[in-house]
Amino acid sequence: MHTAKSGQARKAKHCAELLGTGPSLDELVPALSLLGEKLARVLPGHLARFSGGEPPLVRIGMPMDCNLASIQADIENLASHTLMAVGAEGRPMLATFEAAPVLRLIDRAFGGRGIVPDPLPETFPLSAELLLTRLEQAIAGALTTVFGGEQDHTVRPLRRDTSLRYLNPFDKREDLLQLSLEVEEPGFDPWSFSIAFPQATLAAAIAVPRHPVKRRDPQAAPNPAAEPFGSMPVPVTAVLVDMTIGFSRLSSLKPGDVLPVAVARSVPLQVDGRTIATGTIGEVEDRVAVQILQAF
Repeated sequence: MHTAKSGQARKAKHCAELLGTGPSLDELVPALSLLGEKLARVLPGHLARFSGGEPPLVRIGMPMDCNLASIQADIENLASHTLMAVGAEGRPMLATFEAAPVLRLIDRAFGGRGIVPDPLPETFPLSAELLLTRLEQAIAGALTTVFGGEQDHTVRPLRRDTSLRYLNPFDKREDLLQLSLEVEEPGFDPWSFSIAFPQATLAAAIAVPRHPVKRRDPQAAPNPAAEPFGSMPVPVTAVLVDMTIGFSRLSSLKPGDVLPVAVARSVPLQVDGRTIATGTIGEVEDRVAVQILQAF
């Protein structure tokens, strides 16, 4: 009996969760940014059936840290929340669809131009429930591909509810990282949804760099710091705020209005739309600056 207890104690002592050796939220942000870029390339093929067979353009916002309470606070009207599970262990994640984009897609499915009823209904019609089922399957398929397509990373929808309280996907105080996705199609207003991942789900589903990348032999490739490359100007964009706003709200903006925005925990630096580094906002000699934390 004493031997069995000792063996269990040794096993617990080396458990990564107890030692806190898993990736931190700050380490997961750049990994999620890269995952978002892959999702923007894969998801259009899964959404093509909603746009007449033509793959739409998908734009991914910056990863934002949040929790269930902040997600609920950002929703002004009716919304549907879907609990999804990743892998055989059923690691949870959350997809959120606000009513206006869903009803816009339904109107288009019946031959309309994507008109949203005003006022919005208090509950989703049956047609919306059927559309949400197809959307969930499309998103689950795209995420499964992005995660590697292995059985351990298969994503599947579990259940949905209009109330986060009743859905109860995970602890309301748990730290989450959220991606906002906007879908654009020619001739129609864009529509959007969001996906939120608990820290443990992301850590298990995506590869997070834990060690410095080995440098290549300088003789094996051209040196980017040498001419003719060194003086070549390359536009670099620091994305401080990336937000989605409803078209009705956008059309009613006037001087003096205030839009509350959340600055991301980790600011991406992008070249031609691809994230090359992340950092935090600071100040140098009375000028706004970005301190690089990670580079890829």
